[in-house]
Amino acid sequence: MSVLIGGGISVLLGLVLLIFWYKHFLVLLMGAVPILLIMGGALAVYVGLDELKDKIRETQEKEKEELNKARSELERAKAEAEKYREELEKLKETK
Repeated sequence: MSVLIGGGISVLLGLVLLIFWYKHFLVLLMGAVPILLIMGGALAVYVGLDELKDKIRETQEKEKEELNKARSELERAKAEAEKYREELEKLKETK
């Protein structure tokens, strides 16, 4: 209950002071808005760069996986080709 009463008094006091000090509030607001915009923009740029780095990292990992898959397929193809060579050599020897 005391929190409710204290909050109500704070709201009323804030409204009264805002009415009396409206010009000072505007000056403070005029000084704070550009700073907030700069800080918000810098944060957005940082988050954007971090997201871009994550995308690049994901792309590189996918490329590595595809490369490893292609290498394993190449090794299988080489082994199969070697097996066919050996069979061909055996057939040549038997004829």
